[in-house]
Amino acid sequence: MIEILSPAELHRAEAAGRFVAHVLTTLRQRTAVGTNLLDIDAQARQLIQEAGAVSCYVDYAPSFGRGPFGHYICTSVNDAVLHGLPHDYALRDGDLLTLDFAASLDGIVADSAVSFTVGHTANPQDTKMIEATRRALAAGIAAAQPDAKTGDISAAIGETLSAAGYEVNTEFGGHGVGTTMHQDPHIANDGRAGRGFRLRPGLLIAIEPWVMADTARLITDADGWTLRSATGARTAHSEHTVAITADGPVILTA
Repeated sequence: MIEILSPAELHRAEAAGRFVAHVLTTLRQRTAVGTNLLDIDAQARQLIQEAGAVSCYVDYAPSFGRGPFGHYICTSVNDAVLHGLPHDYALRDGDLLTLDFAASLDGIVADSAVSFTVGHTANPQDTKMIEATRRALAAGIAAAQPDAKTGDISAAIGETLSAAGYEVNTEFGGHGVGTTMHQDPHIANDGRAGRGFRLRPGLLIAIEPWVMADTARLITDADGWTLRSATGARTAHSEHTVAITADGPVILTA
């Protein structure tokens, strides 16, 4: 399903985007050495309840997971890159943490993710990788112009990540959002320009480049959810929800 939102729905999407950005900013500020992943999840739940929002994750049960997910945020640490299931783990200095959060507010979903180093001991290679995903995200957003194609976004992301020296996995990527979290069109993190779905004003998309330091192959944890690099290498992930407008892309989760 591909939804084209009305102006009124886009206004609600702006509020949803601000809420998701607020939650990620708040949780990042509260995260330090010793913070437990389950505490981050509990705080996400509290922020959702206080805002009168609805979790997109707690009851999420897609075919690729061992659902329902049962938690309110994805917490991926070090070699985990996607769908990190919160568990009893206290963060350590130098851990590379990705927080991925989606919620529905007033019936419209926004989705965003951020990677960062916990504590004060940042690995330069981790920093380089995080910055590469941020540059790729910016390139993908810049390509998300009205009447462009989804392949233009994919090509911009893939070119940026490849130029930075990373292999690109295309199994999981960006996607449409709207009244539900995962919709068409799929937006791979590599592809050919000029191909795919034509972007139209009113379309809401989540663009999310992610990489693993030395591989493009994923493995799945025994929990049935957490996706890790096959080599145990570090990973990074950046994501924003973007509205396509007649004047160009607008980042809702900045």
